[in-house]
Amino acid sequence: MALERHPVRIAAAGDADELASLLHDFNAEFDTPSPGVDVLASRLRRLLAVDGAVGGRTVAIVAGDPAVGVALVTFRPNVWFEGEVALLDELYVVPGLRSRGLGGAMIARLLELAEERGAGLIEINVDEADIDAQRFYERHGFTGFEPVTGDRAFYYQREL
Repeated sequence: MALERHPVRIAAAGDADELASLLHDFNAEFDTPSPGVDVLASRLRRLLAVDGAVGGRTVAIVAGDPAVGVALVTFRPNVWFEGEVALLDELYVVPGLRSRGLGGAMIARLLELAEERGAGLIEINVDEADIDAQRFYERHGFTGFEPVTGDRAFYYQREL
C-alpha cells in the first residue's frame, strides 16, 4: 500500500527545496550538523540541473509526491570499470513510513538506473554502529567485504 501512494521517480532540479528539507531532517534525526535547508537546496539545484537519467553526475531518486524519501547518488568514471561507479551518498525515508518498502523501492530504481548507465559498481558508506542500515543493504545484495579476498571493506575520510 505504501508504494502505491508513494511512487518512485527521478527528481529534477525543481525538487531541490523539498529534497533539501528531507536531507536536513535526516541529519537532525541523527544529531549530525547540517548547513541548513537553503544551502542544501542551492547545492541540489546546481547538482540536479543536468538530468540524471541522461548523464548527469548526481541523481536523486524520490519516493512520493510530496517526497517522503530520497536516495542521493553520485556517478563517476573509474579506471577499474568500463562504466561508471555509483556512490549512494544518502538514503532517507521519513520515520513514520519506514519498513514499508520505500527504501527497497528506491534501491531497486538505483539498480535499474546503474544498469541503464552501464555502471560497474555501487558503493555505500555505512556507520559501524548502524546495524539496521547494514542489514538493510545486505538484504538488497550489498556486502561489506571484498569479494575476492573476503577482507572487510573500510571507508576513510579527511575533511578539507
